[in-house]
Amino acid sequence: MQSKDFIELEDKYGAHNYHPLPVVLAKGEGVYLWDVEGKKYFDFLSAYSAVNQGHCHPKIINAMIEQAKTLTLTSRAFYNNCLGPYEKYITEYFGYDKILPMNSGAEADETALKLCRRWAYDKKGIPENEAKIIVCLGNFHGRTITVISMSNDPDSYKGFGPYTPGFVKIPYNDLAELEKALQDPTVAGFLVEPIQGEAGVVVPDEGYLKKAYQMCKEKNVLFIADEVQTGLCRTGTLLACDHEEVKPDIVILGKALSGGTMPISAVLADNEIMLVIKPGEHGSTFGGNPLASKVAVAALEVLKEEKLSENAEKMGELFRAELRNIKSEMVELVRGKGLLNAIVIKPRNGKEAWDVCLKMKENGLLAKPTHQHIIRFAPPLVINEAQIKEAVKIIEKSIKEIEAA
Repeated sequence: MQSKDFIELEDKYGAHNYHPLPVVLAKGEGVYLWDVEGKKYFDFLSAYSAVNQGHCHPKIINAMIEQAKTLTLTSRAFYNNCLGPYEKYITEYFGYDKILPMNSGAEADETALKLCRRWAYDKKGIPENEAKIIVCLGNFHGRTITVISMSNDPDSYKGFGPYTPGFVKIPYNDLAELEKALQDPTVAGFLVEPIQGEAGVVVPDEGYLKKAYQMCKEKNVLFIADEVQTGLCRTGTLLACDHEEVKPDIVILGKALSGGTMPISAVLADNEIMLVIKPGEHGSTFGGNPLASKVAVAALEVLKEEKLSENAEKMGELFRAELRNIKSEMVELVRGKGLLNAIVIKPRNGKEAWDVCLKMKENGLLAKPTHQHIIRFAPPLVINEAQIKEAVKIIEKSIKEIEAA
């Protein structure tokens, strides 16, 4: 079977809820992917930052294989001999009292919302069913009904109502609007991405997170950081909030928590918040399963052992500097932090970001547009200097070929 055959199968038998780049991938290793015809590519998406440790990292794969031979799932109806050690490891790793393990990033976001609301009623004294949570315009926290109720992107929410109430939407990176919203005594939390990924790698002003955190503390409002995409070394620090020395009340993790091998997510908080949820009030059949527990520990160990925060910081600076040297009218702006970056593409001769991505695919590099005019670049954090420079040459060549077309 060739690429076109696999694409036809997905088109015929799968839901049409994605518009993939026309490439059929069959193998991954480190920073590279191969299609079914054997062509090699740089991966500059990392499964939306789920593969920070590189594709099929041997340590993570070995942890998965060894545990899969012994015990994979018990549900939380019973204890198992992997979850407790994982809980101890991850809470000490990030400096929190407790973890609530889940599977997908969206599940973890939903968990954080439930924790915040229950805390509001049990601890802050907000009247039942009146708690509000502040969110930012341009946010992306997942695809569930409640999460899309926070969105202002019609592609996410249009046609899926009625929506979940209780959210106050304010502009991102706007402290004045946050201050206004915090005047409402029924506000329980502020949910924010330290860098907005799906919006196009929008980096807030320096000091924004720290000031927002302080403002929340003054009003007894929980500061909730969605670090599903920005966390786990992606931006050059373990968490993106670490850039401003902010310790969120609730941290949401996912994606690279498994090194891209299986869905693993987590919510971290201290006892005062986490223990408001009692037995039977929240959970997941697969959350905290033995296989996930072993894989997550291995994935976190790799981040530390291979100094991937430091590499992301160093390679990110090099990558942005190299991109800014590209002489092209199509490159309107380069932005990012660590190895979470984007270029804003100025359309030319009817060609847009999608066309640039198709050309990059032809030339051996995979990335995906977001919002028609932005290309997000997020390679695995194991990438080295020579690979960065080779990748930028492909990006430059592709842009110039599109310009000349």
